[in-house]
Amino acid sequence: MSEALERWDVPQTSVVLEITESVMIDASTVTDQVLFDLRRLGVKMVVDDFGTGFSALGYLRRHPVTGVKIDRSFVDGLGTDAEDEEIVRAVVAMSTALKLTVVAEGVETPTQQDVLSTLGVTVGQGHLWSAPVSAEEFTERWLALAVLPEATQDAAGSS
Repeated sequence: MSEALERWDVPQTSVVLEITESVMIDASTVTDQVLFDLRRLGVKMVVDDFGTGFSALGYLRRHPVTGVKIDRSFVDGLGTDAEDEEIVRAVVAMSTALKLTVVAEGVETPTQQDVLSTLGVTVGQGHLWSAPVSAEEFTERWLALAVLPEATQDAAGSS
């Protein structure tokens, strides 16, 4: 992996590998070694769909994960279901104690975003911001954003 990162000039710290809880539960010595080797490279690891499987603190402490993604099934009810809010609050408290980042999946409404923000979740993904896009469309959007500050500076300088 380090060779691929070097070849494409990708900083290791900008790579996030998503793993499922089952990878931690069914981990073999080889799997564990690969995860630790990737982490030593600087690659971040996030547990995807956290809370839907066997979410045990021991697994989070034993594996080199850097964050968790709260499953959309808990985000869906934010703003309407007190139980979902309490589950998210607990995940945030646990993650904070373990110094893990928290990402919310499936954020679709401003209400969900507001509740997440109140609970301390500042990173999310979902249709609130964009539907999934192709690699080509992502590249176009990324390049447009990269050009935007320059265009803004040109406009500011010409007035």
